[in-house]
Amino acid sequence: MRNADVIRLHGREKYVLPARARKESRFSIRAGDVVRDLKLIDRIPAVCSALQTREFLRANNLRLVEKSGPPSGKSTTVTYTYEFLGDAQPSGPGQDAWERLRGALKDVFAELGGGEAYLRAERASFNETIDRSGNRK
Repeated sequence: MRNADVIRLHGREKYVLPARARKESRFSIRAGDVVRDLKLIDRIPAVCSALQTREFLRANNLRLVEKSGPPSGKSTTVTYTYEFLGDAQPSGPGQDAWERLRGALKDVFAELGGGEAYLRAERASFNETIDRSGNRK
């Protein structure tokens, strides 16, 4: 995994998801905290770049509303302030695929009388097809 990917993933897991869980509308990330957490010595420009990429913003449904720090924009004191866009949940490589699928068919099962009823109907249909022809189709 590239440094930029590691930085974006760390930003998502340590800052974005907890802020969303606390239902905050805004939150900030200080570049120096990320450098310290990930032990990225001499990687301050990489941290600053990764935290303001379109990829990071889109994947987490964020808007960068403020950037404070020195004019160079590449310092441990640079702080990025983000705002959540809408209620949409973040998506992307950091999000567990199972979590995205969880509950995807609950409406279908509910219409059919529940998961167990659905499975019984499918088994009956399958067995009926075998019984009529004498072999599987």
